[in-house]
Amino acid sequence: QVQLVESGGGLVQAGGSLRLSCAASGSIFSIRAMGWYRQAPGKQRELVATISRGGSTIYADSVKGRFTISRDIAKNTVYLQMNSLQPEDTADYYCNVRDCSNRWCTRESDYWGQGTQVTVSS
Repeated sequence: QVQLVESGGGLVQAGGSLRLSCAASGSIFSIRAMGWYRQAPGKQRELVATISRGGSTIYADSVKGRFTISRDIAKNTVYLQMNSLQPEDTADYYCNVRDCSNRWCTRESDYWGQGTQVTVSS
């Protein structure tokens, strides 16, 4: 099992910045990808950004140019730097890690953090 611990959420005014962190620990075989998703009240969970083992990134159109995902492989930690935050960014943000389920990586498993709340006031 892989455990994820998130931190960095909070309340910020529009135009401000926050940095989220997510540290993975436990029985890690080989992390394939790490990412952030968010879920606003009454809405479905949506992709914010992901970063692959090789460093390739994907961003939701709504955050391109404002958010940056990065990771520290040695620390099994993924970060999300959020700049120019807007009220529509208000949501619970969830860390996601995709890890091999065994040493041969014949299967993969997804793990989720407990969520950290981000509130942007106008």
